[in-house]
Amino acid sequence: MSLGQRLARLAAHLQDPRKVAAFQRLCGVEGPSGWAGAEQRGSVANGGPAGGQAHPAGNGALSGAAGTPRRWTRRPRRNSLTEEEDGSQEFATRSRFLYYLFSLGTELGNELFYILFFPFCIWNVDAWLGRRLIIIWVWVMYLGQCTKDVIRWPRPASPPVVKLEVFYNSEYSMPSTHAMSGTAIPLALLLLSYGRWQYPFMFGLILAFCWCSLVCCSRIYMGMHSVLDVIAGFLYAILILVVFHPIVDLIDNFNLTYKYAPLIIISLHLALGIFSFTLDTWSTSRGDTAQILGCGAGVACGSHVNYILGLQLDPPPHTLPLSLSSLTVTVFGKAILRLLIGVIVLLLTKVAMKKATIPLACKIFRIPHEDVRRARQCMEVELPYRYITYGMVGFSLMFVVPCLFHFIGLS
Repeated sequence: MSLGQRLARLAAHLQDPRKVAAFQRLCGVEGPSGWAGAEQRGSVANGGPAGGQAHPAGNGALSGAAGTPRRWTRRPRRNSLTEEEDGSQEFATRSRFLYYLFSLGTELGNELFYILFFPFCIWNVDAWLGRRLIIIWVWVMYLGQCTKDVIRWPRPASPPVVKLEVFYNSEYSMPSTHAMSGTAIPLALLLLSYGRWQYPFMFGLILAFCWCSLVCCSRIYMGMHSVLDVIAGFLYAILILVVFHPIVDLIDNFNLTYKYAPLIIISLHLALGIFSFTLDTWSTSRGDTAQILGCGAGVACGSHVNYILGLQLDPPPHTLPLSLSSLTVTVFGKAILRLLIGVIVLLLTKVAMKKATIPLACKIFRIPHEDVRRARQCMEVELPYRYITYGMVGFSLMFVVPCLFHFIGLS
């Protein structure tokens, strides 16, 4: 057997949805009643329709469940654009701890985490570090989403897999962008901060390993990705880091110092969002990518304005390496207060821009806006709404909120 044939067999083995279902059963997840016989019918399929819209029939729930811990019934987690009639059903789990643990892991790749983590890093820890993390995050997520829509592999078939969430069920599966983000952010954090900040290298390595492992395992637990999707996402993120880590300083320096950087950044990110996608059916990937590109453009433009005005300057080289200040009640209180006030400003900015851009885009392109969810799925509305809204959120993150902190004495 040739090497190519062996690799193809290994890939087929790792893509098998039965591996996902077996991991879910190991963690105590059970499908609805009546799924026991459907696993064998579903196991012959190695995928489903585009976006994983397979209609469930079973996960192969464990028989003879008498005497097992009490089952806890839940509905799949969904977002505001998820159709209610998506074929998902209730599932049960015998371990609330694992459910919440892996829910935390999957949240480490969702918007809620990003809107807390990046602001906390920039406002309370190190803006230099935060800018570079966002640059890497933008390129990792952009390339991951584009690759998904080129390869177009479906989500793991259901049955035998139980879908514990349907946030991104309409997207394609390969590679896992959660795994990419969960690999790139902690590793980039370690690479960028070690030597700049004083802390034990082993501590950073263990943190990165636990972070990456939790996110990757959570995607299999949630039934959103095959083992192959997660491994490919992990390796893809490593490859992107190898390419972008050496030039991230050049990119950040360009964003800060080049006279026409804002114009180039806005044009480039907007062009990438417009010309990268030719979707055969609507999915959340296009809007999410425009959102990521808009946020990256806003952060870069805000950083440029800070540099031009002489605000929020980075520590001079002779002060490195930086050391963590002693954690006092005052320091902790100010950090939490900055995060609380700043995130509220970001959320208000998001809501205000959303309220303004969606009706405006509908009016310009003559799209009915009575059904907001359907209007948001039109490219003419989705791209400008996401790009402008999150561009302003990114700009506020870097410029508006720090100015507010300076004005109220929280700098």
